[in-house]
Amino acid sequence: MKKWILIVVVCCVLLVSCREETYGPREIVGETDVCKICNMSIVHHEYAGQIALKNGDYEIFDDLGCLMEYIHANGEDEIGAAFIKDTIKNEWVDVFDATFVYNKEYWTPMNYGVLAFKTKDSAIEWMATNGDGQVLVYKDLHDFNWGIHQ
Repeated sequence: MKKWILIVVVCCVLLVSCREETYGPREIVGETDVCKICNMSIVHHEYAGQIALKNGDYEIFDDLGCLMEYIHANGEDEIGAAFIKDTIKNEWVDVFDATFVYNKEYWTPMNYGVLAFKTKDSAIEWMATNGDGQVLVYKDLHDFNWGIHQ
């Protein structure tokens, strides 16, 4: 009997330790959340970004440019997930899968001028109405010339 109990316990431990961790965005609290990079309050939630760290902590940002500054300074090893608000639907989208559009005339809280979209099609559709820009994907953001900040 002890043998079977031990087998069941070992199997449960293995199953729990093998599960893949999932990370989701948390709500922004305007009264207390400040950008990790520039220390500005998160006033414009529609431009906010956040990183869910593997240790369970969250880093909050007021602009995609600040989020990317954090990644450049700290790397991606401790990141469980990263999220940015979609320009059209104001919903959280995965930074690593999103499409971005840059135009120096686009307003963002820290004047980086980069907006996020869930899909490339939605970015192109948005530009048709709101003004052209340079279409980017996540890997482009690492070598991107961040407008007035360069």
